[in-house]
Amino acid sequence: MLSINTNNGAMIALQYLNQTNSQLAQVQQAISTGLKVSNAKDDGATYAIAQNMRGDVAGYSAVNDSLNRGMSTLDVAMSAGQSISDLLIQMKSKAIAASDSSLDTASRAALNEDFTALRDQITSIVQNASFNGTNLIDGSTTQITALASSDGAHKITVSAEKMSLSGSIVTVAIAGNVSTQSAASTMISTVETSLNNVNSALAKLSSGSAKFSIQAGFVQKLSDTLTAGIGNLVDANMATESAMLTSLQTKQQLGVQALSIANSAPQIALSLFR
Repeated sequence: MLSINTNNGAMIALQYLNQTNSQLAQVQQAISTGLKVSNAKDDGATYAIAQNMRGDVAGYSAVNDSLNRGMSTLDVAMSAGQSISDLLIQMKSKAIAASDSSLDTASRAALNEDFTALRDQITSIVQNASFNGTNLIDGSTTQITALASSDGAHKITVSAEKMSLSGSIVTVAIAGNVSTQSAASTMISTVETSLNNVNSALAKLSSGSAKFSIQAGFVQKLSDTLTAGIGNLVDANMATESAMLTSLQTKQQLGVQALSIANSAPQIALSLFR
């Protein structure tokens, strides 16, 4: 039927043109954002899964930061412990020298002065071995804890090692000295015991640092895997989108031409009245 009121051909052409324009807009959005699913409207289920995975990745980022802070704190403690170990070796040498009964008073006094200077340096090192407000060797804390899972439910803990003078590790007294031959002889074994204890404490701190490091490596790999999974879900394939863009642009041009042809059909009715 030839009608000037109803143009079925134009309506059909317009429907297909609108569909093509909608698809073209989606492709252009994918090209602009690099995502085939950039919001819930694109694909609600996929978007929800991706968001949950993004939450896990954010959680693992916080875990990694926590582990790195823990490792830095342990590194500071171990550096301080190594310095204390070196000082104890020097103190042992001074104690052995001062234990010589043939020393004169001036020489013994000089050795004692060196010894006490080394002793006091231990206190200075202990007091300054802090990172981010945490000191693992001055007795102010019993342990350091870091996150190990994205939900915060699992943690890794490493015990502190108090290395202050007159402690269970460094048994040298706060006022320990080698001012006499007898004191020097006794101090040799005291320093030797302290040295062994410090080295043992360093081994424990090192093991704890290794735990943090291993967990940090695992967390980073897990985070990378999740990030790759998110990409597989929502990232746009640019080669596919490019081909689709060309195809839709061609369909759009053809749709405009088809609509133009359909719109001119009613004009045929004019030829009936000539």
